[in-house]
Amino acid sequence: MRRATRIRWFLVLGAVLLLELACQAGWISRHAVVAPSVMFREAVLALSSAKMRHEIFVTLWTVATSFLLSVSVGFVIGVCLHVLPRIRNVLDPFLVSYYSVPTFVLYPVFVVMFGVGRLPLIAIGFVFAVVAMVVNTLDGLSRIPKVYLRTSKVMGLSRWQTLAYVVLPAISPWLLTGVKFSLVYSFISVIAGEFILSGVGIGHQIAFLYQSFFTAQMYGLILLLFVMVGGINMLIWMWEQKIHERRKGR
Repeated sequence: MRRATRIRWFLVLGAVLLLELACQAGWISRHAVVAPSVMFREAVLALSSAKMRHEIFVTLWTVATSFLLSVSVGFVIGVCLHVLPRIRNVLDPFLVSYYSVPTFVLYPVFVVMFGVGRLPLIAIGFVFAVVAMVVNTLDGLSRIPKVYLRTSKVMGLSRWQTLAYVVLPAISPWLLTGVKFSLVYSFISVIAGEFILSGVGIGHQIAFLYQSFFTAQMYGLILLLFVMVGGINMLIWMWEQKIHERRKGR
């Protein structure tokens, strides 16, 4: 383990222990923040509840649907814009400034279009995440060394072989960056949407517990959500590190 990683873990564990001490000693009001041990206990209790597992499954299903749609559609749009540079030049200012627009204002429109349910949440998650995949796909395709493409022509590779054996491996770091951003944006939009109008899901449960002053249970769900998102991102990061190692020849 590298020194920077050890220091990082030391800081995280130190912050957790300090918060535990502050909560147990009464330095922090238990009505505002609960101890990490209490958060962990409530997260385990939530996982042991069949009702809560259903809420978690509904949220994960919604996030997974919007995430897969945003990644696949964003990749296709990115490729199309790369091969159509005139259209890309027209859309570039909109792509750069896209996240300055509060996309959540479209949620009522999606409710009118799709009705009350999970479809508006999937739509808002897709709209919020797809541009991240488009931008990173374009960035990766723009950075492919031209010598790679020339070599593929010299070797007589077809377009599909060039895509599979040259283009995709070359842009994989940028694609994985787009995947990570799309995952985070999908979670943010779906959970935020569940806060507002949904009657089911982790976001709805957190909002309900907050309004009912069930602080411990609320922090338990927040910890559970943090672990899920962090764990998925960690898996993607490990995959990304393996790709980097192969690109360096190790």
